[in-house]
Amino acid sequence: MQYKLVSLAALAATASAQTMNLTATLMNNSMLSNLSSYVNAFPAISSTLGMAKNITILAPSNDAFAMLLNSSAGMMMANDTTMIQSLLTYHVLNGTYDSSMITNNATFIPTMLTDMMYSNVTGGQRVEAITEGMNATFFSGLLQNATVTQANINFTGGIIHIIDSVLTIPIPISNTAEAAGLSAAVGALMDTKMTAALDNMMDVTAFIPNNAAFQAIGSALGNLTMDQLSSILEYHVINGTVAYSSSLMNNTMLPTMQGNNVTITMMNGSVFVNSAMVILPDVLVANGVVHVIDAVLNPSATTLMPNASTTAVAFMGATSASAVPFTSGVPTPTSTLGGGAAAGMSSASAAAAGSTSSSSAGAWAPMRTGAIGAAALFAAGGAYLNA
Repeated sequence: MQYKLVSLAALAATASAQTMNLTATLMNNSMLSNLSSYVNAFPAISSTLGMAKNITILAPSNDAFAMLLNSSAGMMMANDTTMIQSLLTYHVLNGTYDSSMITNNATFIPTMLTDMMYSNVTGGQRVEAITEGMNATFFSGLLQNATVTQANINFTGGIIHIIDSVLTIPIPISNTAEAAGLSAAVGALMDTKMTAALDNMMDVTAFIPNNAAFQAIGSALGNLTMDQLSSILEYHVINGTVAYSSSLMNNTMLPTMQGNNVTITMMNGSVFVNSAMVILPDVLVANGVVHVIDAVLNPSATTLMPNASTTAVAFMGATSASAVPFTSGVPTPTSTLGGGAAAGMSSASAAAAGSTSSSSAGAWAPMRTGAIGAAALFAAGGAYLNA
């Protein structure tokens, strides 16, 4: 009996010894040598992660970092150590998520990114986790996706999943709308001087109509006062609630910034806001989430419900305009939404939203100036690898 107890104790000690701390785990994986260098370049982050428990690290591979460095985003990160640190913390999930916990039902997991320069979401900026085919996939800002290439690497503080691209920090609503090709909504926000207020709110859900939706009621928009247009736009915003698709429930009402409620309805596998259908869900933004819809909501027609065969018109008597309204003076997008089937995104949905299906803007975020540039940091990482 004593021999068995000693053997079990020895076995337990051996198993414990085989689970390394974060530093050792990163250094002992040849695919993560760049990440190891970058984490160690910031002592505060290295210390925080080294002491953390119950976390999941989405670890970009060396190839993933190489792709970033060869992109316009990598050049944009030069001289911005604050953003680099925020980018690293965005790859750390609060909680231990084994790959078996990621299913074909989207979940939105809080990260350690809480710096209000880059995130204005209570509890930390989110990533979307979902299984696509046989692969666990994480969606970040601009619908950029990263696929897990090696899962469930244990370390003393939790789990590491190696991913094939660097995550993108979600950017403000207005910039995201530009990237999605939602130029009518961007122009309407500019005309009403609502852009800054919307971008700076905390915990927001925005239902943004696509360009075709604005064009379809063009005759009703031409004579609106700025107050009337502001009221319409405010009716598309839920302030104080980040309603990801996973939290939208059938026959529920959500109070809008304008004051009236919108009603969420599930019908035939689709989600409707009043009578407008969500055609592109769960676009993560700096202060919440955007759902693209196929019709403009009317705060004076709050009782409209979806019809199984036709779309109810919220602006009775309105006719289509020959051109998309509010687009004069709208900035040219500097990035686009990512490809892939994000929470049901298809190529048709992307086209309906007004977006393209590729992006060169991965890991983009608002620029700040730091004392030590990303180029110097990455060069140090390269020197470390070559040592």
